[in-house]
Amino acid sequence: MYSCLSRGLRTKGRLCPGYVSSQSPLWNVDPCTHRRPERCLHLRTSAGNLWQPLAHILSGQAKQLPVAAYLMSTSVHRRRLPSAFPVLDEALQPIHNDVFEANLRNSQACQERYIEYMEKVKKGGGENAVKRHTQRNKKMLVTDRLRMLFDDGYYFELSPFAGMGLPYGDIPSAGCLTGIGKINGLWCVFIANDATVSGGTAYPITVKKQLRAQDVAIQNRLPCVYLVDSGGAFLPLQSEIFPDKNQGGRTFYNEAIMSAMKIPQVSVVCGSCTAGGAYIPTMAEETVMVHRIGTIFLGGPPLVKAATGEEVSPENLGGATLHAEVSGCVDHFASVEKEAYETTRNIISTLNFELPEEDEAGVEEPLHSVEELMGLAPRDYEHSLEILSRLTDGSKFQEFKARYGTTLVTGFARISRHLVGIVASNGALTHNASLKGSHFVQLCDQRDIPLIFLQNTVPMPELTLSQTQAETNTNRLKAQGSMMSAVACASVPKITIVIGGCHGAESYAMCGRSFDPNFLFLWPNARVSLVAPGHSAALAQEEEDVEKINKRLEKESSAFFSSGRLWDDGVILPQDTRKVLSDCLKIIKQQEYQLSKEKIRTPLLRM
Repeated sequence: MYSCLSRGLRTKGRLCPGYVSSQSPLWNVDPCTHRRPERCLHLRTSAGNLWQPLAHILSGQAKQLPVAAYLMSTSVHRRRLPSAFPVLDEALQPIHNDVFEANLRNSQACQERYIEYMEKVKKGGGENAVKRHTQRNKKMLVTDRLRMLFDDGYYFELSPFAGMGLPYGDIPSAGCLTGIGKINGLWCVFIANDATVSGGTAYPITVKKQLRAQDVAIQNRLPCVYLVDSGGAFLPLQSEIFPDKNQGGRTFYNEAIMSAMKIPQVSVVCGSCTAGGAYIPTMAEETVMVHRIGTIFLGGPPLVKAATGEEVSPENLGGATLHAEVSGCVDHFASVEKEAYETTRNIISTLNFELPEEDEAGVEEPLHSVEELMGLAPRDYEHSLEILSRLTDGSKFQEFKARYGTTLVTGFARISRHLVGIVASNGALTHNASLKGSHFVQLCDQRDIPLIFLQNTVPMPELTLSQTQAETNTNRLKAQGSMMSAVACASVPKITIVIGGCHGAESYAMCGRSFDPNFLFLWPNARVSLVAPGHSAALAQEEEDVEKINKRLEKESSAFFSSGRLWDDGVILPQDTRKVLSDCLKIIKQQEYQLSKEKIRTPLLRM
C-alpha cells in the first residue's frame, strides 16, 4: 500500500488502482464533494474524521489544515498523450498537373462568384437604406455593432448567403446576421437584425436563420446574444412565418428551453421591437436597452391612434426610460449604443465559465500549403489523402483499415492540437467501405473523439441491370444502413464539409444536413442534389425531359442555391477550411468549461 501511496505522490496526486482498492484498516478513501474531485486526494484516519493531505500523512506531519491548502497541495497538471502519427507525403506529382490545373480553373471561377455574392450581401438593403438608417434614425450599422461587441472586432459569420435567389426576391443575409464571436474570451452565438433590409422585417428565411442560430447555441451550449432591431413579420408571407412548429413561435420556445438548460441569453434592444419581436428581450435573462432608439411594444403608435384616437410618441409608449423605470422589462439603461455594448460585455463576464489559458504556440502547420486546396477541390471522387495533408497538424494522419474498403478513408489526426476522427469520401460508398465507416464511427464514439466528414459522394446510385448487380446492391444497401445508424446514434460532435458532391443516400451516411451535424459547410465548387447534373437519364423517359431536368439540376445543385435556402451553415473557401475547423473545435469544446451545467430541480409545491 505504501508503495502505491508514494507512487501517487510522484505522479502529483494521481492514485494507482492498487491503492484505491486497498483494504487496510488504518486508512480509508472518502469520496470528494469538491467540484473537481480528480484534483483532490483526501484521506482520513480511522481514529477520526480529520481530512489530511496525503503528503503530510506520509511525512508524519499530519495535522488539520484548511480545505484550500488541501486543494492547492494536490493540483494535477494535465497533458495530452503524445502522438506519433505518420506523415502524409502527398506533394503534388507531375502526373497530376492536368487534374490540378482543371480543378484550379473551376475553383477560381467559383471563388469569383463567392466574392460577387459577398459584395452583394455586405451592401445590406442598399445605399439609400443605409443612409436612412445611419443619418435619419441615428443608428449604427449591424456590422459596426458586432465589431464593437466582440473581442478584436472578429466574429465568425454563419450562412451569409441565406436569402439570396429566393422566389420572393433577394433578402441579403436573410435580414439578420448570425454567427459566433468571442466576448471577453468566451465564444457566444449572436443573432443581429439588419434594419437596412426592409426595416428589419422578418421573412420566412429570417425565421429559419434565427432558429438555426439557436440550434447551434443549444447543440454546443453557447451563450446567446440578441441584437434586436426588427419591424415584425412580413404580413404577405404570414402563412409561412406564423403557424407551423418550426416557424415564428419556435424562437420563444427555444429561449425558454435554453434558459432551462442554463444556456445564458442576453438581449440588446437597439431599435424597434414590435409585436412578436417584443418577446425576445423580455424572455432573455438580462436585457440592455438604448435610449431614444430602442422601443418595445406589441402595437406601435399608429395602432394606438387607430384604436383609441390618442397620439403618443414611441418613447412614451415603449422607450428605454419607461421600461427601465416603470415596467421593469429591461435591466440596463444605456444612453448611447456604445454604452450598451460595453454593458453587454460586462454581463458576459459574470457568466460561470472557467476558461483555460490559450496557448497557440507549438501548433504544427501542415507541411503543404493550404492554398493548394484550390487545385484539389475535386471534380471527381479521388485524392482525399492529398486534401487531408493540407488540413492536419504536421500533415500527420493515422489511417484506420487502410487496405479495406479503400473508397472511404478513415483515421485519426490533430487539427490545432484537437484530436479528431476523419471520415473522407474517396469513391463510391461500397459494402466494405460502409462497414469500415460504421466501425470507425462507433470507435470514435466509444473514445469521445469528434468526427469530421469530408463529403464527396457519387453523382447517382448504381443501377441494377443484372441478378449479380442486384445482390451486390442489396448488400451495399444493408451496409450503408448500418453506417447511417452508427452516424445517427454517435453522441460525439460532428462537423461536415462538402468538398465536392452531396448526392443521394450516400450523403446521409456521410452525415448530411438531416443527420444533424454540429456544423455543415460547403466549398464553392460543391453540388447538392438528389443526382448530379448530367446523370438524370436513368430517371426520365423522354429525351426532352432529361434535358429539362439537367438544366434544373445545374441551377439548383449549386452551392450558392443551397446556401441561399439555409441547407448549410455557409460557403467557405477551401484555403480557409483549416481555420474554420479549428474555430469550430474550440467552440464545441467550450461547454466543458461551464462550471454549472445541470439544472437542479426544485421540489414540487402543492397548494
